[in-house]
Amino acid sequence: MKRNENIVLLSRDHHFGLLCSWKIRQGIKKETEGYRIRKYILYFWKNHLEEHFKEEEQVLFPYLKDEYSFRTQSEHTQIKTLILQIENSENADYFSNFADLLEQHIRFEERSWFPHLEEKLDADILNTIGKKLSHIHSEEKDDYPDEFWK
Repeated sequence: MKRNENIVLLSRDHHFGLLCSWKIRQGIKKETEGYRIRKYILYFWKNHLEEHFKEEEQVLFPYLKDEYSFRTQSEHTQIKTLILQIENSENADYFSNFADLLEQHIRFEERSWFPHLEEKLDADILNTIGKKLSHIHSEEKDDYPDEFWK
């Protein structure tokens, strides 16, 4: 799907989020020790997802307050709540729920929310968004050392 150049940075992050979900599922399938999967999820949250959420919330949310943005915010909250549960548990159900929720969230943003933003926001606002993101966004790197999913 072709994405507006001003929000493409956030869209590129989604690849890593989908990969994160896949890795978690692979680890569960291979019966990897829970502490290893938990450590990866918390690493991904702290080093990637938490900042991605902040960027969306600070840069995109102010421009359009509607059911799409409210759903996105609600899903961010659900994922943050799940992270708090994972911080205190090695329950594989939490890991699986996180992988599922993250994938569903990304699919919603890519298929519904981002196209909605591109349709509803004018070129000047999208350019402003692009400039803000270019100053605060850092490129994702897939460099986690423990390849528990293999």
